Amino acid sequence: MTVTLTEKAEFRLRTFLLGSAPDANGATKGVRISVKDGGCNGYEYGIEITSKPQPDDLVIQQGKVLLYVDAKSAPLLAGVVVDFVDGVLESGFKFTNPNATDTCGCGKSFKAGDCTPNGVPCS
Repeated sequence: MTVTLTEKAEFRLRTFLLGSAPDANGATKGVRISVKDGGCNGYEYGIEITSKPQPDDLVIQQGKVLLYVDAKSAPLLAGVVVDFVDGVLESGFKFTNPNATDTCGCGKSFKAGDCTPNGVPCS
């Protein structure tokens, strides 16, 4: 299972981790990445700061960022590269996914062959 962060994505995620509220128990915070049904192509990416990974999450250290990958999402995230773009027309995390057979214009959702659920029209 490989999820790769670019240098820009790792820096931005470290910034978010440092700026988030401290955990009451002093637990190490990380970033949980998942895929869920939704978006205009059927699947959409999820990313959240957490100090409470799920018991079946895969744990990956990327530089100074601890990644928790949802086990059910792992097959759809295998080989994904997460980048951060900061431009006039587009800013945010960008996912380059070798498993995606189609992506939407915003880059937040994707289709993965025949196993993809029905998408929701973009608004």
